[in-house]
Amino acid sequence: MVVPLLSLHVKSLGASPTVAGVVGSFYGLLQLFSSTFVGCWSDVIGRQYSLLACILFSALGYLLLGMSTTVCLFAIARVPVGIFKHTLSISKALLSDLVSEKERPLVIGHFNAASSVGFILGPVVGGYFTEIESGFYLTSFICSFIFILNAGLVWMLPWSEEHTDRNENKQTTSNSKVTAKANCDLRVKSLANGATTSDTPLQSLWIPVVSVLKRIKSIACSDLWDIFLVRLLMSVAVMLYYSNFVLAIEERFGVKPKLTGYLISYSSTLGALAGFLLGPITRLYQHNTYALLLHSTVLTCVLIMLYSTALGIWTVILSSTFLAFSTTVGRTCITDLELTLGGNQASGTLIGVGQSVTSVGRIIAPLLSGIAQEFSPCGPPSLGVGLALVAILIMLMNTPRYCSGRNAKLKSE
Repeated sequence: MVVPLLSLHVKSLGASPTVAGVVGSFYGLLQLFSSTFVGCWSDVIGRQYSLLACILFSALGYLLLGMSTTVCLFAIARVPVGIFKHTLSISKALLSDLVSEKERPLVIGHFNAASSVGFILGPVVGGYFTEIESGFYLTSFICSFIFILNAGLVWMLPWSEEHTDRNENKQTTSNSKVTAKANCDLRVKSLANGATTSDTPLQSLWIPVVSVLKRIKSIACSDLWDIFLVRLLMSVAVMLYYSNFVLAIEERFGVKPKLTGYLISYSSTLGALAGFLLGPITRLYQHNTYALLLHSTVLTCVLIMLYSTALGIWTVILSSTFLAFSTTVGRTCITDLELTLGGNQASGTLIGVGQSVTSVGRIIAPLLSGIAQEFSPCGPPSLGVGLALVAILIMLMNTPRYCSGRNAKLKSE
């Protein structure tokens, strides 16, 4: 509701384009560095309290945004939102805790579809309120109220029963595949349990901090670098595709921005619908997430190439149609593969690191897009094709590890 209106509001406050860009980059940097810590924090203190804290601090941020009458207040209001607006990541981690690995891609796909519907309807509602006098402030207050309402819903969930049942299932289904990260987590838990008898408040505060840092270190020292690299390359490739989409369509085919906007909305709607098709697709692939990710990555690469070499607008519409499905499937599969290889013991940390990697892509993509556009309007998507090919090559080189891990898991089941 609020995001599409931010640039207009900060401009109405008298900010120059440079100042507006600095404020926007500051928010992006906060998201980049906070997503990993917040995700790991949810692993340490539990999903309920971390999710409640993120929702309430986000509500505070939008409440302050509704009272921002100067650029300084606007920038301050973006701080709590930039640090704590990771409710989607924690919700995904919670879902991964509550469902089995076979059900996880389907559930996360439905969750992403529901989120996409929100991103489709939100700008429409926000645009309606903007036409009213002081509409931005009203939109911000409504958004803050929705967050508070969500906090109440989270508080009423039967947390103890769900987590107890899930923890019992994890203990009975755990196999002999114990990574260094899991051992580190066990040592941290034993340290925390042994120190709970201490009466020193400082030690009680220090233990979660140590636990968070050790979890982050364990992820950094793990062998998941290739998965995160594939995420980064594909994120940048898709962002390059969209970076100059409106301008390139107008220059290449003479299509007006209004019609291009309809095409983007059409693609977003298809992406939301694709989330509900993940169930039949995963069953077709016999829950082989790696194969599904590889094929969706290849399809995404081919479709971006088709767009960059298109001679007519109907080719662009065709590529946009199938690209909405391939990117939706790819995002869900890469998250599921990270959780499968990294283990559910640190699902919040893994999802947080994945979001940080995507944030790095958001910083890199505009720079690469600007350089590529100096050569041709088709430069950004063509560069995206190259990055997607590198991602495919990395996955093919690591096929034995993915397949062996899956075969071992099937044998244990």
